[in-house]
Parts: sequence; C-alpha cells; structure tokens
Amino acid sequence: MSKLKLATVWLDGCSGCHMSFLDMDERLLELAELVDVVYSPLVDAKEFPAGVDIALVEGAVSSADDEKKIRKVRAHSKMLVAMGDCAVTGNVPSMRNPIGPEAILNRAYMENASAQQQIPCVVVPKLLKVVRPVHELVTVDVFLPGCPPSAATFHTVLMALVNGEPLDIPALTRFGA
Repeated sequence: MSKLKLATVWLDGCSGCHMSFLDMDERLLELAELVDVVYSPLVDAKEFPAGVDIALVEGAVSSADDEKKIRKVRAHSKMLVAMGDCAVTGNVPSMRNPIGPEAILNRAYMENASAQQQIPCVVVPKLLKVVRPVHELVTVDVFLPGCPPSAATFHTVLMALVNGEPLDIPALTRFGA
C-alpha cells in the first residue's frame, strides 16, 4: 500500500495548530509510516503539489496571498481539513473586521512608527477588506475546532482519515450541514 500524501498549510494564524500537531510526539512516527508530508511550513517544499490526499489548513483568509493559496490548496487536494478556530470561524484574525484593513495598517505602520512611516507594499501582502474563515472561499471536508486542537485530537482525526474510518467530531465535521 502506498502512503497517502499529507500537506499542512499556514494562512493567517499564530502557528499554534502546527505546534499542537508536532505535540503528537512519538505518535508522529506512527503517522509517518502511513503518510508522506509533501508540503508544510515544517518542510522545504516551495510549491503546493498536485495530488495531495489530505490538506490540513491553519488560519483564516485575510490577504490576497491567503486567498490565492487556499484556492490552489483546494484544487490540488482530495480532502481539506480546516484545523483550528481561525480556519473554522476566523477567530482572532477576524477581530480586525469591524476596524478595517486601512485603519490597522495606519495604526501599525504610521501612528506607531517613529521612523520610516510608510505602509509597506512589497513584503506585506494586500489585506482583504474582511477576514474570512476557510469555508467561505472553498469547500471544507472536515472542521477541526479548537485553539488549538489538542495533539490527541489531531492523532485521532488523522488516524481515522488515513484509515478511512468514520470521524466523531460532534456537530462540526460538516459545518452548516
């Protein structure tokens, strides 16, 4: 049996979900026997590959870069898992929604800067008007809530997905279904 291709993606979030994923500790070895990690901030792959079996997505969609990335991830993945509250609901990144991106950028780069007051246009991607959870842009197959989900939850869910077993994530495996 060939290994499944697993990818992890980081959008606008704190990396807590990736840290919790790593907290699986020795259970990562068990998972490594079943999957190949083909894309992740934890590995050196630069381009999201085609034919990904399971994509774990952390973070909300808050920039043009995030939107482009999530659309590519969805197009190249058989199953997309929104992992963590930022991906599921928008959570902390969406706290800027009532304020708007212009006010946030002004505060960060003009009002609070003592030198070189300017809003960056090269390094910082163009912010969307509204931060959105992943499911508002692409189809999500599994919602994994938590801030972050625990290592035990990651292990249980990933082993079920890899082995084709049913999931038991009450009321959130299909958001809005």
